[in-house]
Amino acid sequence: MTTAKDLFIIAMDPRPERSVGQGDLSLALAGAELIDLIDAGAVTVDEDRIVPGEPSAPQDGLLGEAAALLTRESPHERIEDWLWRRGRDLAAAYQAALEEDGELTRKRSGRLSFGSERVEPVDTPARRAAAERWEEREPVLAALASAIGVEGGPSDEEPGLDDEAVTVVVTAVHDAVMELEAVRQRRTIENSAFANLWRGP
Repeated sequence: MTTAKDLFIIAMDPRPERSVGQGDLSLALAGAELIDLIDAGAVTVDEDRIVPGEPSAPQDGLLGEAAALLTRESPHERIEDWLWRRGRDLAAAYQAALEEDGELTRKRSGRLSFGSERVEPVDTPARRAAAERWEEREPVLAALASAIGVEGGPSDEEPGLDDEAVTVVVTAVHDAVMELEAVRQRRTIENSAFANLWRGP
């Protein structure tokens, strides 16, 4: 399993305190893919830009798709731009892939058969491996999960990242998620002002 798939499974676990937004998760998944490509030696980071290495074909289909989308011409793509471009609807793509692999299942909530469906991780070796990474507070997974508001690992200490390139990517994910939240808040304020305008004094 890739870091992105582990992150998706961790984000799917039901947590009453906060559900993870699809947009936030998509940005973090794009960051997770980039970190896996860095670990595989497929890319390096030069300041805030992604520099592809030799073309590679990762075994994981979605990671291979990410590698194929890298901008190989100079000037290379900025990490922030990659997160927004690759992250578009990425959570839905991961959900479909994990359902196809039998890692996720759809269940109806409530006793009635026509209740709303929810997606849950299946108890598979991959899910247990993701849970083990989470329980061990593996630094990369913990940092990406923290960026999208998923807390609850056994340690409250901020995990230390010992790779500068990975740190740059995680920081970019945090910034992108904050930017997305700012856009949401601005839209909420604008919609509220528009509604008040129509409502009148």
